[in-house]
Parts: sequence; C-alpha cells; structure tokens
Amino acid sequence: MNVLKVSRWTIAAFVLPCLILYAGIVFVPILVSMYSGLLEWNGIGESRFIGFENFKNLFFHDPVFWPSVRRTLLFAVFSMAEIPIALLVAILLKRYIRRPNFLVSSYFLPVILSVVVVGQLWKTIYNPASMGGMLNQVLEAVGLGSWTHEWLTDPSVAMYSLYFVALWQYLGYHTLIQYTGILNVPEEIYEAARIDGADGFAADRYITFPNIIPIFKISIVLAFIGSLQAFDMVMVMTGGGPAHATDVISTHMYNMSFLSMKYGYGSSIAACLVVLCLAATFLINLIFNKLEKRFS
Repeated sequence: MNVLKVSRWTIAAFVLPCLILYAGIVFVPILVSMYSGLLEWNGIGESRFIGFENFKNLFFHDPVFWPSVRRTLLFAVFSMAEIPIALLVAILLKRYIRRPNFLVSSYFLPVILSVVVVGQLWKTIYNPASMGGMLNQVLEAVGLGSWTHEWLTDPSVAMYSLYFVALWQYLGYHTLIQYTGILNVPEEIYEAARIDGADGFAADRYITFPNIIPIFKISIVLAFIGSLQAFDMVMVMTGGGPAHATDVISTHMYNMSFLSMKYGYGSSIAACLVVLCLAATFLINLIFNKLEKRFS
C-alpha cells in the first residue's frame, strides 16, 4: 500500500491558518477576559489595574456567587442524570421498535425549538391555575391540589422547575447520540452473545455499554459543559429571580457586567467559569479513560 509521505513543515503550513483562527476566536478572548478580571472597569471609560481584588471580593464578599455556583453544579448533575435515561430509551428503541425513525425524530423535536420558544411555552405551563397554568390545573383536576405551586416564583422550587425543562428539551438530543452509537455496534457480536446465552440487558451490560463508552463520554461532556454555561433558559423564564433564587454563574456574570456596569468584576466571574469548565472536562476525561481501560 502506497503511503503519501508529507513533511512536517507541509502539514504545519496547512494546519497553521486554522490554528491561528481558532486561537484568535477561542484562546485570545479567554486571555483578554482573564486580564479584564484584574481591572476596575465599567466597560466604557478608563480602567484601573487592581490585581486580584475582584477575585477576593468574588470569593469572600459576594453573597450571590457561591449559591450561583452550587445551582450551576446542580444544573450540571441533573443534566448528566438524563444521559442514562437517554441510553435506556435508545436501547429500547433499538430492541423493540422495528422502524424507530419517527419516534427518534419526535424526541429530537424540542431540541430544534428556540430556547425562547421553549421558555415561553413552559412559563405558560407553570403559570398559576388562575392564569391558565396547565400544570396546576391538571394537578387540581386529579385531586392533587396540595401539590400546586407558584413554580417560577417560589424560591424553593423555581430552580428545580428549570432543571426539568432542560431535561425535557435535551433528552431527545442525547437519545439520538446514544442511538447512533448503538447502531454502530456490529450485530455479529450480539448474535455470538446469544449463542453463549447472553441476551437482553445482560448483552447491553457486557456489549452495548463497553462499545459506546466514547459516545457516552461525549454526551456527558456536552451535558456538563452546556449546563455550566446555562444562560438563555434562565433569563427567559426567571431572569435569575425571585431574589436571585435561580441565578447561575452566567446570569450573575451578565448582571454584574451589563446591568451593574462592573465589567472587570464580571470578567472575573467569566474567568472562574472558564476554569470550572476546563477542570470538569479534565475530570470527566480522566474518569472515562479509566472506564475504557477497564472494559478494553
């Protein structure tokens, strides 16, 4: 077999333009944002270098930051919790539905809807019964009136209401990813397992899951990082309220940067978010590398 031999300099010449573009779009803004976090600046006028003062205030004197970190991490945990559900749905579709394309497309439909549309739809569903809220009306109709809530204005349940909407919207997305991964597992392996007496969920445990670990990891990373950056759904449905009860890191960053005109302080929050995303990605990759070695 002939192999095209290309010098490293030739490869570098082709890769370098894309690498420069990627660095300019991704890494340079990150570095600029981190530097801005060292400034006292409103984003318009002159700036003043204050070192790590913004970070000190953020970590030790900001009453909103740490609760927003906790809610963001919980958001990420809830988002990752839907991945096993998506895997189970994908397995059932593959096993029991002969032509599942319609169902897969139906599950995927919420993903293609704008977050604004989804947010407005669920705001209407969560409305009080007196304002036509479907959820409370259904609970009252089935005799569960004690379960009704002010879903988006009660600080004790508002954040969980947002978690459920995110799970509903993106379940189909992860189902499609897992279903595609399952389809790529050779059918011959399952046939050999059936001959040896392994079928059903036993085959899924020892064949399906080990073969789709890389796909599973992709879903976990996308769900976790996407949740850490959650912004649009929170802003559409609650705006971070009531009384900061649904503020996450990104909404707190927005409020500080553009509403309070503390651009330097907002940049320090952005820098913390970047570090959190990088740390989460590293940790997830480390865990799944060990899983792949275990099942290999």
